[in-house]
Amino acid sequence: MEAVLAKYENQINAFSEFLEDLPDVDEPVWILGARYDLKTKKSELLSDVRSRLWFTYRKKFSPIGGTGPSSDAGWGCMLRCGQMILAQALVCRHLGRDWRWDPEKRQPKEYHRILHCFLDKKDSCYSIHQMAQMGVGEGKSVGEWYGPNTVAQVLKKLALFDDWNTLAVYVSMDNTVVIEDISKSLFLISHCHYSSQSCSETPHLRSQRPLDWRPLLLVIPLRMGINSINPVYIQAFKECFKMPQSCGVLGGKPNLAYYFIGFIDDELIYLDPHTTQQAVDTESGSAVDDQSYHCQRTPHRMKITSLDPSVALGFFCKSEEDFDSWCDLVQQELLKKRNLRMFELVEKHPSHWPPFVPPTKPEVQTTGAEFIESPDKLFESEEEFEILNV
Repeated sequence: MEAVLAKYENQINAFSEFLEDLPDVDEPVWILGARYDLKTKKSELLSDVRSRLWFTYRKKFSPIGGTGPSSDAGWGCMLRCGQMILAQALVCRHLGRDWRWDPEKRQPKEYHRILHCFLDKKDSCYSIHQMAQMGVGEGKSVGEWYGPNTVAQVLKKLALFDDWNTLAVYVSMDNTVVIEDISKSLFLISHCHYSSQSCSETPHLRSQRPLDWRPLLLVIPLRMGINSINPVYIQAFKECFKMPQSCGVLGGKPNLAYYFIGFIDDELIYLDPHTTQQAVDTESGSAVDDQSYHCQRTPHRMKITSLDPSVALGFFCKSEEDFDSWCDLVQQELLKKRNLRMFELVEKHPSHWPPFVPPTKPEVQTTGAEFIESPDKLFESEEEFEILNV
Protein backbone atom coordinates (compact mmCIF):
# COMPACT_ATOMS: atom_id res chain seq x y z
CA MET A 1 0.00 0.00 0.00
CA GLU A 2 2.87 2.36 0.83
CA ALA A 3 4.34 1.72 -2.62
CA VAL A 4 1.04 2.63 -4.23
CA LEU A 5 0.81 5.87 -2.23
CA ALA A 6 4.41 6.75 -3.04
CA LYS A 7 3.70 6.23 -6.74
CA TYR A 8 0.61 8.44 -6.47
CA GLU A 9 2.54 11.18 -4.65
CA ASN A 10 5.21 11.09 -7.36
CA GLN A 11 2.53 11.53 -10.01
CA ILE A 12 1.15 14.58 -8.16
CA ASN A 13 4.62 16.06 -7.90
CA ALA A 14 5.12 15.63 -11.64
CA PHE A 15 1.99 17.67 -12.23
CA SER A 16 3.09 20.28 -9.73
CA GLU A 17 6.26 20.73 -11.71
CA PHE A 18 4.15 21.21 -14.81
CA LEU A 19 2.01 23.84 -13.11
CA GLU A 20 5.05 25.70 -11.81
CA ASP A 21 6.58 25.50 -15.25
CA LEU A 22 3.68 27.31 -16.89
CA PRO A 23 4.50 30.82 -18.09
CA ASP A 24 4.03 33.54 -15.50
CA VAL A 25 1.20 35.38 -17.22
CA ASP A 26 -2.16 36.69 -16.12
CA GLU A 27 -3.90 34.91 -18.99
CA PRO A 28 -6.20 32.00 -18.04
CA VAL A 29 -5.66 28.42 -19.16
CA TRP A 30 -8.37 26.97 -21.39
CA ILE A 31 -8.87 23.18 -21.50
CA LEU A 32 -11.65 21.83 -23.74
CA GLY A 33 -14.06 24.66 -23.00
CA ALA A 34 -13.13 25.03 -19.33
CA ARG A 35 -11.38 28.15 -18.01
CA TYR A 36 -8.80 28.01 -15.22
CA ASP A 37 -7.07 30.79 -13.30
CA LEU A 38 -3.61 29.49 -12.40
CA LYS A 39 -3.55 31.49 -9.18
CA THR A 40 -6.70 29.91 -7.75
CA LYS A 41 -7.53 26.79 -9.81
CA LYS A 42 -4.27 24.86 -10.12
CA SER A 43 -5.59 21.64 -8.55
CA GLU A 44 -8.71 21.71 -10.73
CA LEU A 45 -6.55 22.15 -13.83
CA LEU A 46 -4.39 19.20 -12.75
CA SER A 47 -7.45 16.99 -12.31
CA ASP A 48 -8.95 17.97 -15.65
CA VAL A 49 -5.81 17.21 -17.68
CA ARG A 50 -5.23 13.94 -15.85
CA SER A 51 -8.81 12.83 -16.48
CA ARG A 52 -8.48 12.89 -20.28
CA LEU A 53 -8.06 9.43 -21.80
CA TRP A 54 -4.51 9.11 -23.11
CA PHE A 55 -3.74 6.64 -25.87
CA THR A 56 -0.15 5.96 -26.86
CA TYR A 57 1.88 3.54 -28.91
CA ARG A 58 1.48 -0.02 -27.64
CA LYS A 59 3.48 -3.20 -28.18
CA LYS A 60 2.88 -6.94 -27.96
CA PHE A 61 -0.75 -6.90 -29.02
CA SER A 62 -2.14 -9.54 -31.37
CA PRO A 63 -0.88 -9.01 -34.95
CA ILE A 64 -3.13 -6.75 -36.99
CA GLY A 65 -4.95 -8.84 -39.57
CA GLY A 66 -3.31 -11.96 -38.16
CA THR A 67 -0.01 -11.46 -40.00
CA GLY A 68 0.64 -7.73 -39.61
CA PRO A 69 2.44 -5.68 -36.97
CA SER A 70 2.06 -6.29 -33.23
CA SER A 71 3.08 -2.72 -32.37
CA ASP A 72 2.14 0.66 -33.81
CA ALA A 73 5.32 2.40 -32.65
CA GLY A 74 6.60 4.71 -35.38
CA TRP A 75 3.41 4.91 -37.44
CA GLY A 76 0.28 4.96 -35.27
CA CYS A 77 0.51 8.38 -33.58
CA MET A 78 -2.31 10.00 -35.57
CA LEU A 79 -4.49 6.93 -35.04
CA ARG A 80 -3.90 7.24 -31.30
CA CYS A 81 -4.80 10.94 -31.44
CA GLY A 82 -7.95 9.97 -33.30
CA GLN A 83 -8.77 7.57 -30.49
CA MET A 84 -8.27 10.36 -27.95
CA ILE A 85 -10.60 12.84 -29.64
CA LEU A 86 -13.27 10.16 -30.04
CA ALA A 87 -12.83 8.97 -26.45
CA GLN A 88 -13.34 12.53 -25.25
CA ALA A 89 -16.64 12.63 -27.14
CA LEU A 90 -17.72 9.33 -25.54
CA VAL A 91 -16.77 10.52 -22.06
CA CYS A 92 -18.87 13.66 -22.59
CA ARG A 93 -21.69 11.54 -23.95
CA HIS A 94 -21.85 9.02 -21.07
CA LEU A 95 -20.13 10.69 -18.09
CA GLY A 96 -20.34 14.41 -18.82
CA ARG A 97 -17.66 17.05 -19.30
CA ASP A 98 -17.34 17.59 -15.53
CA TRP A 99 -16.48 13.96 -14.77
CA ARG A 100 -13.05 13.47 -13.21
CA TRP A 101 -10.87 10.40 -12.91
CA ASP A 102 -9.64 9.45 -9.44
CA PRO A 103 -7.30 6.44 -9.24
CA GLU A 104 -8.34 5.88 -5.63
CA LYS A 105 -12.04 5.58 -6.42
CA ARG A 106 -14.14 3.07 -8.28
CA GLN A 107 -15.14 4.28 -11.72
CA PRO A 108 -18.65 3.93 -13.22
CA LYS A 109 -19.32 0.99 -15.48
CA GLU A 110 -19.76 3.31 -18.46
CA TYR A 111 -16.16 4.43 -18.03
CA HIS A 112 -14.82 0.90 -18.28
CA ARG A 113 -17.08 0.17 -21.21
CA ILE A 114 -15.63 3.20 -23.00
CA LEU A 115 -12.11 1.92 -22.35
CA HIS A 116 -13.05 -1.49 -23.74
CA CYS A 117 -13.91 0.21 -27.04
CA PHE A 118 -10.25 1.19 -27.45
CA LEU A 119 -8.35 -1.85 -26.19
CA ASP A 120 -5.74 -3.22 -28.59
CA LYS A 121 -7.84 -6.20 -29.64
CA LYS A 122 -9.40 -6.95 -32.98
CA ASP A 123 -12.92 -7.11 -31.52
CA SER A 124 -12.76 -3.66 -29.85
CA CYS A 125 -14.68 -1.30 -32.09
CA TYR A 126 -12.09 1.53 -32.06
CA SER A 127 -8.94 -0.54 -31.55
CA ILE A 128 -5.74 0.10 -33.48
CA HIS A 129 -6.64 -3.10 -35.37
CA GLN A 130 -10.00 -1.77 -36.55
CA MET A 131 -8.65 1.67 -37.39
CA ALA A 132 -5.65 0.41 -39.35
CA GLN A 133 -7.73 -2.03 -41.35
CA MET A 134 -10.49 0.48 -42.03
CA GLY A 135 -7.76 2.80 -43.28
CA VAL A 136 -7.11 0.43 -46.15
CA GLY A 137 -10.39 1.65 -47.62
CA GLU A 138 -8.97 5.17 -47.44
CA GLY A 139 -5.94 4.12 -49.47
CA LYS A 140 -3.64 3.58 -46.49
CA SER A 141 -1.71 0.38 -46.01
CA VAL A 142 -1.48 -1.01 -42.50
CA GLY A 143 1.60 0.66 -41.04
CA GLU A 144 1.38 3.82 -43.12
CA TRP A 145 1.24 7.25 -41.51
CA TYR A 146 -2.11 9.11 -41.49
CA GLY A 147 -3.02 12.76 -41.78
CA PRO A 148 -5.80 14.41 -39.69
CA ASN A 149 -8.48 14.14 -42.36
CA THR A 150 -7.82 10.48 -43.12
CA VAL A 151 -8.15 9.42 -39.49
CA ALA A 152 -11.38 11.44 -39.26
CA GLN A 153 -12.76 9.51 -42.23
CA VAL A 154 -11.82 6.24 -40.52
CA LEU A 155 -13.61 7.25 -37.32
CA LYS A 156 -16.70 8.20 -39.31
CA LYS A 157 -16.88 4.72 -40.83
CA LEU A 158 -16.13 2.81 -37.63
CA ALA A 159 -18.85 4.72 -35.76
CA LEU A 160 -21.40 3.10 -38.07
CA PHE A 161 -20.61 -0.28 -36.48
CA ASP A 162 -20.92 1.00 -32.91
CA ASP A 163 -24.39 0.09 -31.65
CA TRP A 164 -23.76 1.08 -28.03
CA ASN A 165 -22.64 4.68 -28.39
CA THR A 166 -24.79 5.39 -31.48
CA LEU A 167 -22.54 8.34 -32.23
CA ALA A 168 -22.75 10.26 -35.49
CA VAL A 169 -19.40 11.45 -36.88
CA TYR A 170 -19.60 14.21 -39.46
CA VAL A 171 -16.44 15.23 -41.31
CA SER A 172 -16.71 18.52 -43.18
CA MET A 173 -15.19 19.03 -46.60
CA ASP A 174 -13.76 22.04 -48.40
CA ASN A 175 -13.64 24.04 -45.15
CA THR A 176 -17.45 24.10 -45.02
CA VAL A 177 -19.87 22.76 -42.41
CA VAL A 178 -23.28 22.10 -43.98
CA ILE A 179 -26.15 21.99 -41.48
CA GLU A 180 -28.45 20.24 -43.93
CA ASP A 181 -25.95 17.42 -44.48
CA ILE A 182 -25.48 16.96 -40.73
CA SER A 183 -29.24 16.57 -40.32
CA LYS A 184 -29.32 13.93 -43.05
CA SER A 185 -26.44 12.04 -41.46
CA LEU A 186 -28.11 12.02 -38.06
CA PHE A 187 -31.41 10.95 -39.57
CA LEU A 188 -29.98 7.99 -41.46
CA ILE A 189 -27.85 6.71 -38.59
CA SER A 190 -30.77 6.99 -36.19
CA HIS A 191 -32.95 4.65 -38.20
CA CYS A 192 -30.09 2.32 -39.13
CA HIS A 193 -29.76 1.59 -35.41
CA TYR A 194 -33.36 1.56 -34.28
CA SER A 195 -35.51 0.63 -37.25
CA SER A 196 -36.19 -2.94 -38.30
CA GLN A 197 -36.59 -1.61 -41.83
CA SER A 198 -33.73 -1.47 -44.27
CA CYS A 199 -31.60 1.66 -44.31
CA SER A 200 -32.03 1.70 -48.07
CA GLU A 201 -35.75 2.48 -47.82
CA THR A 202 -37.01 5.35 -49.92
CA PRO A 203 -36.52 8.96 -48.79
CA HIS A 204 -40.29 9.41 -48.95
CA LEU A 205 -40.84 6.76 -46.26
CA ARG A 206 -38.06 8.14 -44.09
CA SER A 207 -39.50 11.63 -44.31
CA GLN A 208 -42.65 10.45 -42.56
CA ARG A 209 -40.73 9.79 -39.32
CA PRO A 210 -39.64 12.33 -36.71
CA LEU A 211 -35.98 13.29 -36.68
CA ASP A 212 -34.11 11.89 -33.68
CA TRP A 213 -31.04 13.83 -32.60
CA ARG A 214 -27.92 11.71 -32.37
CA PRO A 215 -24.90 12.66 -30.23
CA LEU A 216 -22.61 14.28 -32.78
CA LEU A 217 -18.84 14.41 -33.14
CA LEU A 218 -18.16 17.16 -35.65
CA VAL A 219 -14.69 17.10 -37.23
CA ILE A 220 -13.50 19.99 -39.40
CA PRO A 221 -10.24 19.37 -41.32
CA LEU A 222 -8.51 22.64 -42.18
CA ARG A 223 -5.34 23.98 -43.71
CA MET A 224 -4.54 27.32 -42.09
CA GLY A 225 -1.59 28.25 -44.26
CA ILE A 226 0.89 26.79 -46.72
CA ASN A 227 4.05 25.85 -44.84
CA SER A 228 3.16 27.38 -41.48
CA ILE A 229 0.04 28.65 -39.74
CA ASN A 230 -1.13 32.04 -41.00
CA PRO A 231 -1.12 34.45 -38.02
CA VAL A 232 -4.54 35.80 -38.99
CA TYR A 233 -6.08 32.47 -37.93
CA ILE A 234 -4.46 32.20 -34.50
CA GLN A 235 -7.07 34.07 -32.46
CA ALA A 236 -9.95 32.20 -34.08
CA PHE A 237 -8.10 28.93 -33.52
CA LYS A 238 -7.78 29.72 -29.81
CA GLU A 239 -11.48 30.62 -29.62
CA CYS A 240 -12.31 27.03 -30.58
CA PHE A 241 -10.82 25.76 -27.31
CA LYS A 242 -13.08 28.15 -25.37
CA MET A 243 -16.29 26.68 -26.74
CA PRO A 244 -18.14 24.32 -24.36
CA GLN A 245 -18.45 21.87 -27.25
CA SER A 246 -14.67 21.72 -27.77
CA CYS A 247 -13.40 18.16 -28.18
CA GLY A 248 -9.80 19.08 -28.98
CA VAL A 249 -7.75 19.30 -32.15
CA LEU A 250 -5.80 16.76 -34.20
CA GLY A 251 -2.55 18.12 -35.59
CA GLY A 252 1.11 18.53 -34.80
CA LYS A 253 4.07 18.64 -37.11
CA PRO A 254 4.75 16.66 -40.31
CA ASN A 255 4.72 12.98 -39.28
CA LEU A 256 4.38 13.88 -35.58
CA ALA A 257 0.77 13.86 -34.41
CA TYR A 258 -0.47 15.37 -31.15
CA TYR A 259 -3.86 15.74 -29.48
CA PHE A 260 -4.30 19.39 -28.51
CA ILE A 261 -6.60 20.01 -25.55
CA GLY A 262 -6.12 23.70 -24.77
CA PHE A 263 -3.85 26.71 -24.60
CA ILE A 264 -2.29 29.33 -22.38
CA ASP A 265 -1.26 32.64 -23.89
CA ASP A 266 0.56 31.77 -27.15
CA GLU A 267 1.23 28.11 -26.29
CA LEU A 268 -0.85 25.01 -27.00
CA ILE A 269 -1.23 22.23 -24.41
CA TYR A 270 -1.32 18.71 -25.81
CA LEU A 271 -1.20 15.00 -25.03
CA ASP A 272 1.64 13.18 -26.75
CA PRO A 273 1.11 9.59 -28.00
CA HIS A 274 4.83 8.99 -28.63
CA THR A 275 5.37 6.69 -25.65
CA THR A 276 5.42 2.92 -26.19
CA GLN A 277 3.61 0.95 -23.50
CA GLN A 278 2.72 -2.70 -23.10
CA ALA A 279 -0.69 -3.66 -24.47
CA VAL A 280 -3.30 -4.17 -21.73
CA ASP A 281 -4.87 -7.62 -21.75
CA THR A 282 -8.33 -7.54 -20.18
CA GLU A 283 -11.18 -10.00 -20.33
CA SER A 284 -14.36 -8.82 -22.01
CA GLY A 285 -16.68 -7.05 -19.59
CA SER A 286 -14.16 -6.81 -16.76
CA ALA A 287 -12.65 -3.68 -15.27
CA VAL A 288 -9.62 -2.32 -17.11
CA ASP A 289 -6.30 -1.61 -15.39
CA ASP A 290 -6.49 2.02 -16.41
CA GLN A 291 -3.38 3.62 -14.87
CA SER A 292 -1.60 3.72 -18.24
CA TYR A 293 -4.59 5.37 -19.93
CA HIS A 294 -4.20 8.67 -18.08
CA CYS A 295 -1.26 11.01 -18.58
CA GLN A 296 0.24 11.35 -15.12
CA ARG A 297 3.33 13.16 -16.25
CA THR A 298 4.15 16.63 -17.47
CA PRO A 299 1.83 17.57 -20.36
CA HIS A 300 3.63 19.12 -23.29
CA ARG A 301 3.35 22.64 -24.66
CA MET A 302 4.37 24.19 -27.95
CA LYS A 303 4.16 27.60 -29.56
CA ILE A 304 1.08 28.01 -31.72
CA THR A 305 3.31 29.37 -34.47
CA SER A 306 5.16 26.01 -34.56
CA LEU A 307 1.98 24.13 -35.44
CA ASP A 308 1.71 22.55 -38.88
CA PRO A 309 -1.10 24.39 -40.73
CA SER A 310 -3.10 21.20 -41.36
CA VAL A 311 -5.34 20.30 -38.42
CA ALA A 312 -8.75 18.85 -37.67
CA LEU A 313 -10.98 20.65 -35.18
CA GLY A 314 -13.26 18.51 -33.02
CA PHE A 315 -16.57 19.45 -31.39
CA PHE A 316 -19.09 17.31 -29.51
CA CYS A 317 -22.79 18.17 -29.46
CA LYS A 318 -24.79 15.88 -27.22
CA SER A 319 -28.12 17.49 -28.03
CA GLU A 320 -29.71 19.62 -30.70
CA GLU A 321 -29.53 22.55 -28.28
CA ASP A 322 -25.76 21.98 -28.02
CA PHE A 323 -25.45 22.12 -31.79
CA ASP A 324 -27.58 25.26 -32.08
CA SER A 325 -25.46 26.90 -29.39
CA TRP A 326 -22.28 25.91 -31.25
CA CYS A 327 -23.64 27.41 -34.49
CA ASP A 328 -24.37 30.67 -32.65
CA LEU A 329 -20.87 30.77 -31.16
CA VAL A 330 -19.30 30.15 -34.56
CA GLN A 331 -21.30 32.98 -36.07
CA GLN A 332 -20.45 35.40 -33.24
CA GLU A 333 -16.82 34.53 -32.48
CA LEU A 334 -15.41 33.11 -35.73
CA LEU A 335 -17.38 34.44 -38.68
CA LYS A 336 -18.56 37.97 -37.82
CA LYS A 337 -15.34 39.06 -36.08
CA ARG A 338 -12.82 37.75 -38.60
CA ASN A 339 -11.89 39.13 -42.00
CA LEU A 340 -10.37 35.79 -43.02
CA ARG A 341 -12.48 32.84 -41.91
CA MET A 342 -11.08 29.46 -40.87
CA PHE A 343 -14.19 27.71 -42.21
CA GLU A 344 -17.71 28.41 -43.39
CA LEU A 345 -21.02 27.43 -41.79
CA VAL A 346 -23.91 27.19 -44.25
CA GLU A 347 -27.51 26.08 -43.98
CA LYS A 348 -27.97 24.35 -47.35
CA HIS A 349 -25.88 21.92 -49.36
CA PRO A 350 -23.99 23.97 -51.99
CA SER A 351 -25.62 23.57 -55.41
CA HIS A 352 -22.27 23.17 -57.19
CA TRP A 353 -21.25 20.23 -54.98
CA PRO A 354 -22.06 16.62 -55.83
CA PRO A 355 -25.18 15.33 -54.05
CA PHE A 356 -24.64 14.48 -50.39
CA VAL A 357 -24.52 10.74 -49.70
CA PRO A 358 -25.01 9.84 -46.02
CA PRO A 359 -22.43 7.32 -44.73
CA THR A 360 -23.29 3.64 -44.76
CA LYS A 361 -21.45 0.63 -43.39
CA PRO A 362 -18.55 -0.21 -45.71
CA GLU A 363 -17.40 -3.73 -46.50
CA VAL A 364 -13.93 -4.31 -45.12
CA GLN A 365 -11.83 -7.18 -46.40
CA THR A 366 -8.20 -6.89 -45.45
CA THR A 367 -5.40 -8.81 -43.79
CA GLY A 368 -2.03 -7.92 -42.42
CA ALA A 369 -0.61 -8.47 -45.91
CA GLU A 370 -1.09 -4.76 -46.53
CA PHE A 371 1.50 -3.91 -43.90
CA ILE A 372 4.36 -1.80 -45.21
CA GLU A 373 7.65 -3.58 -44.62
CA SER A 374 10.01 -0.72 -45.46
CA PRO A 375 10.28 1.99 -42.79
CA ASP A 376 11.12 4.46 -45.57
CA LYS A 377 7.51 4.27 -46.65
CA LEU A 378 6.12 5.11 -43.23
CA PHE A 379 6.79 8.80 -43.60
CA GLU A 380 5.90 10.19 -46.96
CA SER A 381 5.68 13.83 -47.97
CA GLU A 382 3.76 16.60 -46.23
CA GLU A 383 0.83 16.05 -48.56
CA GLU A 384 -0.51 13.63 -45.93
CA PHE A 385 -1.80 16.79 -44.27
CA GLU A 386 -3.74 17.88 -47.35
CA ILE A 387 -7.51 17.86 -47.11
CA LEU A 388 -8.96 14.97 -49.04
CA ASN A 389 -12.20 15.55 -50.92
CA VAL A 390 -14.07 12.37 -50.14
